[in-house]
Amino acid sequence: MALENINMQARDPQRTGEFWAGALGLTDGRLGADGVWEGRLDLQELSLDICIDPVPHPPPPGWRLHLDLLGGAEQEAVVQRLLGLGARHVDIGQGDVPWVVLADPDGNAFCVMEEREVYRDTGPIAALPLDSADPERDGALYAALTGWVPSEGLAPVSLRHPSLRGPLLELCVEPAPKVRQNRTHLDVRPEAVGPDQAGLVDLALSLGASRATEDWAQGLPWVVMRDTSGNEFCVLADR
Repeated sequence: MALENINMQARDPQRTGEFWAGALGLTDGRLGADGVWEGRLDLQELSLDICIDPVPHPPPPGWRLHLDLLGGAEQEAVVQRLLGLGARHVDIGQGDVPWVVLADPDGNAFCVMEEREVYRDTGPIAALPLDSADPERDGALYAALTGWVPSEGLAPVSLRHPSLRGPLLELCVEPAPKVRQNRTHLDVRPEAVGPDQAGLVDLALSLGASRATEDWAQGLPWVVMRDTSGNEFCVLADR
């Protein structure tokens, strides 16, 4: 199994995709005929695709999954570079914190982090914090679906690629229950050796996940599911 995509939404996928291409150093950025922008983050031992779907509405309040970008000793320089690419400062109620909260050109919030030893060798994305009602249970689910392993981190549960490179997936205690569809979610895909799509779906169900039942989630080549806290994720088709 593999974590393949970080899937986002924007009213202007082209403009937003160009921002993230510059912010993260993505390659092969392109807008598809379906209106979805895609670019690739190559981290040697693993790669992740950033996919941006078109939507008609601005982001609602609340980000249960967002990107924490590597800042560290160069935090201020990173912030200034991102502002030059089209980011802006936003206040989401963070208060006095050592990280800097910005938003991309469409309004999707993200953070530029301060120095943390646990972010060594992450690449430009330090972490993917995901709100969870039960970090241990959701952590077991995502570990099984992605093949990522427990790693040192500041969240109750942190997972990372077995190479111990690339971003941490941080399962954080949710400040409030989920009430709407997430604007950012993760996609996993079966590898050539191992469970196929149906097998991954069954594995997810056995670990407490559920299928999305809304009309928009039906008739797709991927299976839209929710983790034990209600966060959407997709199981992509077989390779």
